Amino acid sequence: MATMTQGFDDIPEIVLDWHRAGRGAALATVVQTWGSAPRPVGSQLAISGDGQLAGSVSGGCVEGAVVAEAMDALQDGKARVLEFGITDDEAFVVGLACGGTIRVMVEPVGAQLPEPLLAELCAARAARRAVAYAVDTEAWSRRLADTGDADLSDAITDRFRMDKSGFEGATFLAINNPPLRMAVVGAVHIAQPLMVMARLAGYDAVLIDPREAFGSEARFPGEAISHDWPDEALAQMGLDGRTAVVTLTHDPKLDDPAIMAALRADVFYLGCLGSTRTHGKRVARLQEAGFAEADIARIHAPVGLDIGSRSPAEIAISVMAQITHTLRRGA
Repeated sequence: MATMTQGFDDIPEIVLDWHRAGRGAALATVVQTWGSAPRPVGSQLAISGDGQLAGSVSGGCVEGAVVAEAMDALQDGKARVLEFGITDDEAFVVGLACGGTIRVMVEPVGAQLPEPLLAELCAARAARRAVAYAVDTEAWSRRLADTGDADLSDAITDRFRMDKSGFEGATFLAINNPPLRMAVVGAVHIAQPLMVMARLAGYDAVLIDPREAFGSEARFPGEAISHDWPDEALAQMGLDGRTAVVTLTHDPKLDDPAIMAALRADVFYLGCLGSTRTHGKRVARLQEAGFAEADIARIHAPVGLDIGSRSPAEIAISVMAQITHTLRRGA
């Protein structure tokens, strides 16, 4: 059997490719957990008809049994929900202190999960459109849902905000949110720890500074850096509801174009470094540029939670904490 390959985030695309290549494919998804389960709800494992794997549902504890059931599902064309108890010893092997129980849904592509629906899901993901793959595990009907879905509107909005897959009655909602992104404008000292923290928190982070001496590889090794002007860089990047923008330069020539671009978009967070006095001048410039009070009120300034930060790293911690709070609990 082939070893696991590729990342966990592109499992639907992998399954679709395998199916279209005629190899056969099944999708296994963690739908419920109790206790100390190795992988969270929504984790997925792709299984091809010739035994190639991608992703994980348990970190190795039950993969073998899931693969065997997936092969059976490819033969009989039936979806199934499996339940596994993970012993303390098995849990310890994958880095947990104690065991738990997980339920895994296995769906053969084509026979159960329709190829057109899977293709629609992949297209939504490519377009950075938040959707939920909804499966009625009693009737085995399937559809895509979003925040406009009348039957699930309240529950699904909360699940999108929390990146939380799970059951609503007999319907399992697999949340497919666009990856989180962050644009950091200004290659100042605070940006150095902030870029690292953003990546650790799961963000695709881009540093924007046209001053190449500041935004250099030497100062920001391994980071994605744009030397375009901020408004140009943000236009190229594209701004949406899964994007955070942080401005750090204090220089209106650099910060203001980024702020204006973010205010015209649906970014979930906009934070700007500077004192209360500096922000007052910023507000006056934005008002003169025609921005309404409600728009300007979206700005978090001075940036970051008030935790008494002093060093650049501590300020970066306060910024990441505020971004996380805004993402999960709202502005």
